[in-house]
Amino acid sequence: MSVQKKKARAGFFIILPSLAFIGIFVYYFIFLTIRTSTSNWNSFSSLLSGEYKFVGFRNYQRLFMDPRFQTDLWNTLFFTLFFLAGCIILGIFLANIIDKQLKGSSFFQNLFLFPMAISFVVTGTVWGWIFAPGNIPTSPQGINLLLENLGWTNLQWMWYTSTQSIGKFNLALIPVVIAATWQMSGYVMAMYLAGLRAIPEEMIEAAQVDGATGIQLFWRIKMPMLRPITLSAMIVIGHMSLKIFDLIYAMTGSGPNNVTDMPAVYMFEQMFRSNRYAIASAIAIIMLIMVAAVIVPYLYSSFRGEK
Repeated sequence: MSVQKKKARAGFFIILPSLAFIGIFVYYFIFLTIRTSTSNWNSFSSLLSGEYKFVGFRNYQRLFMDPRFQTDLWNTLFFTLFFLAGCIILGIFLANIIDKQLKGSSFFQNLFLFPMAISFVVTGTVWGWIFAPGNIPTSPQGINLLLENLGWTNLQWMWYTSTQSIGKFNLALIPVVIAATWQMSGYVMAMYLAGLRAIPEEMIEAAQVDGATGIQLFWRIKMPMLRPITLSAMIVIGHMSLKIFDLIYAMTGSGPNNVTDMPAVYMFEQMFRSNRYAIASAIAIIMLIMVAAVIVPYLYSSFRGEK
């Protein structure tokens, strides 16, 4: 046996435990979730009585006919769009400011990155206190109390307990988007900052010699070169927003009339409160498909580019 084959065999045995763990604790449990989602296992009694049987896609049909799940999908769509836009716009704005190497830029760089060290549970709890509406106008709380002290009572609002909407967009999602953007915009800023500092200085100087203004430099030189960073940020933020749970659960819960509900919150309640395991598994598979629809094309294009 050649030395190369021995190395290949040794490498295979080194990664074999990891492959076994991934196969069992990832793919096997995905298979079990798919199997449960196509059954009628919605209580322990159905399992013990032998009524645990295959029902096809009936659970998925029930979900897509469920008004609450329809609301969850619309909430996920709007939350993803605004969360994504907020993180990218704020992230690239902060990165451009810090990239100018102004006095104190390192301090503000660390300050903007600080929320990354906090879990979504802590973020949801703190921002839940900030946006707690209280009883308007008798005893406002949080930001409503600040608005009252400033004399801007006309701006007081019910925030994440509001049931107002514009079409399918529930306005109660606005405080949630603000909290999520506050936490993740620093991460996006760091990605853009790394991209900006990787742009060759000679290219910037050549464009300035040709008479390019600051705006032209940004849109025609920097942004095209930051396109891979933008795509990566969209993938990371997008897949996080599709499976968001801890921020919503800690900050608002499902909210009145499910105005801030998300599929992950609905899945948690169906699984651990209602013991409807088949319905919860169907929600989990739908979430998996949504995340895969975002990540798989990106991975495919990346691997094809490497080849």
